[in-house]
Amino acid sequence: MSSRAPLPLRRVSILATDGAFASTLMQAKDFFHMASLRHGKLSGLGLTPTFATRLVSPDGQPVRTFSGVPIPVDGAPDEADIVVIPAFWDDFDALVARYPQVFDWLRARHRAGAALCGEATGVFWMAGAGLLDGKEATTYWRFFREFGERFPQVQLNPDKHLSDADNLYCASGVTSACDLYIHLIERYCGPDVAQAVARDILYEVQRSYTPGRMGFGGQKLHQDVAILQIQQWLENHFSEKFRFEDVARDHGMSIRNFMRRFQAATGDKPLHYLQRLRVETAKGLLSNSRKSIKTISYEVGYDDASFFARLFRQHTGLSPNPYRRQRHQRSE
Repeated sequence: MSSRAPLPLRRVSILATDGAFASTLMQAKDFFHMASLRHGKLSGLGLTPTFATRLVSPDGQPVRTFSGVPIPVDGAPDEADIVVIPAFWDDFDALVARYPQVFDWLRARHRAGAALCGEATGVFWMAGAGLLDGKEATTYWRFFREFGERFPQVQLNPDKHLSDADNLYCASGVTSACDLYIHLIERYCGPDVAQAVARDILYEVQRSYTPGRMGFGGQKLHQDVAILQIQQWLENHFSEKFRFEDVARDHGMSIRNFMRRFQAATGDKPLHYLQRLRVETAKGLLSNSRKSIKTISYEVGYDDASFFARLFRQHTGLSPNPYRRQRHQRSE
């Protein structure tokens, strides 16, 4: 179980530009405003928001969205702990010419430690600022080719709906953005607030994919190519039966060298890393399916459901059934 306390959260800034989808602007606004109210309630403050959620535009002026609806904003960009960059439908070069200051602001926020979150085409802004160079990213499927041609230095992964690397988060579309916001709410406000918001907003959401395993991107920011290949292999084969000795041999390493290099590169021992992959996948299945605990245990790689339940509790602080009930229970 992770003992990391939620990070302090003071301000969420949602970037509004001409051509933005109004629905993605307000979706982000509603998620984080609800989290702020929930956090206030759990902190004994009643319905007092505990952090500010602001719509900002590059010049502080109202914007005209994709559908022609004018949207007022709260001001120009400034300090923020989380920056959300919603989807837009417009010529990106024209937007860059109109709003050249966005790149410097994003770079400054990233240097200051803010989490930057791009939804669909919003990822173009992070890539254009050079923040995703050499890092994994994803975007909306319709723009894979354009993104790849514009940003060949970015590791575009068309098979992922969510990616994270160095505090830079990408969501391929609306539903995956919802999962990303819940992840960040859990990171900054704690699991109780995240579960409450998920119950309020996502109770009936049906996904055609398993939510991504967030929190591993930072462990790929190293230069050990062989270990990166093994991390990718583990993501694709985590549910299978295998021995690390065989994995090491297949990648040209002795088991001792593999164990040493894996921990030096990722900060995790291989077994703990594998357990986290399995537990994060199980969390998504528990939240978004009605499969039995035994079935989920088997699907993530454990034949013994009792062992899986104990391991799940070690990593999350809850057994699988209570975790599922908290995610599925409607709010009072």
